[in-house]
Amino acid sequence: MTTATASEGRLRFGEYETWYQVTGVLGAGPTPLVVLHGGPGCTHDYLANLTDLARDGRPVVHYDQLGSGRSTHLPDEGADFWTIDLFLSELENLVEKLAISGDYHLLGQSWGGMLAAEHAVRRPEGLRSLVLSNSPASMALWSSEATVLRSKMDPTVAAVLDEHEANATTTDPAYLAATQAYYDEHVCRVVPNPPELLRTMAYMQEDSTVYNFMNGPNEFHCIGTLRNWSIVERLGAINVPTLLLSGRHDEATPVTVQPFFDAIEGARWEIFDDSSHMPFIEERSRYMDVVSAFLSEHDLTHHS
Repeated sequence: MTTATASEGRLRFGEYETWYQVTGVLGAGPTPLVVLHGGPGCTHDYLANLTDLARDGRPVVHYDQLGSGRSTHLPDEGADFWTIDLFLSELENLVEKLAISGDYHLLGQSWGGMLAAEHAVRRPEGLRSLVLSNSPASMALWSSEATVLRSKMDPTVAAVLDEHEANATTTDPAYLAATQAYYDEHVCRVVPNPPELLRTMAYMQEDSTVYNFMNGPNEFHCIGTLRNWSIVERLGAINVPTLLLSGRHDEATPVTVQPFFDAIEGARWEIFDDSSHMPFIEERSRYMDVVSAFLSEHDLTHHS
């Protein structure tokens, strides 16, 4: 086992720049893995553990999507700017400019998995496999399941949420505390949250433009531009080996993941019993083993 070195840089994307980091060496070793973070509008930081997958020589590419982290911020752009097509173009630009468009794996977490699925239905030639981690197949399912999860919360906490939402006082400290109780149950069960997750949250607090426009103020109600998003009817177009990952306590409940399993031929699904939305933090070792084995199975070298 080797410890891979990391290098970072910026890629031109139209008038903007995408910040990226490569752990390992592109062009050497097995098929590289590109990691898509969630949000929309999070940063790569909370997924930093995925550099574990570079331990046997596999290059791992992290990047901050436009509007996030170390990439170009555009706080003055409105809802019509922040589209799925924009982020798909950015991903295509990244794999082309890193010269890996002919051979790469994709792992998307949460919103990153939605984006990865959108990429995969277009059948890009160099995509070897797809890992959809903690991702819903539609926002209607996501929202209805959030309602189900809330109905199972401590009634006093749920009442605080309901009251402040009715009064539009969602910045009230009592509301934020109740929200955190939900997150501690269904987003990340490692409490206090680890530094890499806190770094992502700090970036989002600084600039939540993308999240607010595409999702909304929090994880409960998608009232942004993604609210009607669904890929359910198009999933049959995905023609690469696909691994589905979710946590037993995940806000991406089995109901939200099921359409992927039903429609993608040969899809595998692994559920992490002691995890919620971030099994790469909550059950790190097992998560890496599962993903690593899957990727190795579908490296380009295995097909030649």
